[in-house]
Amino acid sequence: MAKISESWHQDGKKIVHVKKHDWNPMLDQAQAYRDQGIDGFGENKLVGVIDAALMGEWLKEAGVAWDDTHAKAEVVKRKMLSGEFDKLRVWNKTY
Repeated sequence: MAKISESWHQDGKKIVHVKKHDWNPMLDQAQAYRDQGIDGFGENKLVGVIDAALMGEWLKEAGVAWDDTHAKAEVVKRKMLSGEFDKLRVWNKTY
């Protein structure tokens, strides 16, 4: 993922932080793993490719802290199995 731009502006009494990202590298990486048949190692499966910026958005949306490992895993599972993020999936099985 590459950050394209970042800006700050004032909207009334609020300060708004706008970040724009290019998610194509993450999508390309997931596609390359699928094309090469790489879906994990042994019992461990590579479910998908998720950039830290996207993970941060998912956690903020769910109200989950970065250090809450169990809740973070549940957020990832819910998002990856939702069908909305199929292009990020590498291993296409249900878990």
